[in-house]
Amino acid sequence: MTMILGAGMTTDRLIRTFDVEARTLVEGAEPAYIADGYAAKHNSPTVLFEHAGQKYKEVIDARAFDGADMSDVIFQYDHKGKVMARTKNNTLKLAVDNIGLKIEANLGGTAEGRTLHQEIHDGYVDKMSFRFKVAPGGEKYDQATRTRTITKIEKVYDVSAVSIPAYDDTNISARSFFEAEIERETQAALDAEQRQRLLLFLDTI
Repeated sequence: MTMILGAGMTTDRLIRTFDVEARTLVEGAEPAYIADGYAAKHNSPTVLFEHAGQKYKEVIDARAFDGADMSDVIFQYDHKGKVMARTKNNTLKLAVDNIGLKIEANLGGTAEGRTLHQEIHDGYVDKMSFRFKVAPGGEKYDQATRTRTITKIEKVYDVSAVSIPAYDDTNISARSFFEAEIERETQAALDAEQRQRLLLFLDTI
């Protein structure tokens, strides 16, 4: 399955969403309750915003996670409540490979984590989102394709299994970026129209 990268809890913390899957490993006498998947996939365009029939997309560059702070990332449910896994104690592992950011969480350390693992396994919960911050200057925009590319992520805050994908929040977080681009496009079109009218007027003189 996949996972999701989702919305903005604050203006500088973004979330994107993909699917999550569960598996149980037997290590000695103790089972390991694993939830895993990709929190992000490189160079995979995602439509985050639509306006007047135009789609505005986002792509995460293959080197966006280079140097990102992932020193203390937590795993929660719906980005709140009890911590069920954490990079600090090695129950949450993050690795960047040629596909994207791979996540593996061992949820067996808490009763809540084991319950969540079962809910993921049974299909009641099948989405995950991670929250992150774009580094200053860590994005670029291609006006022709209406694509925002994240080139550098400053920090990853948390990874959460979620009950409902944060599409509404994703749109809110994307709006601050894409609406500014739409405003520039609209103004450029108006300026071009005014120039054309002026040229037509001068031709009649």
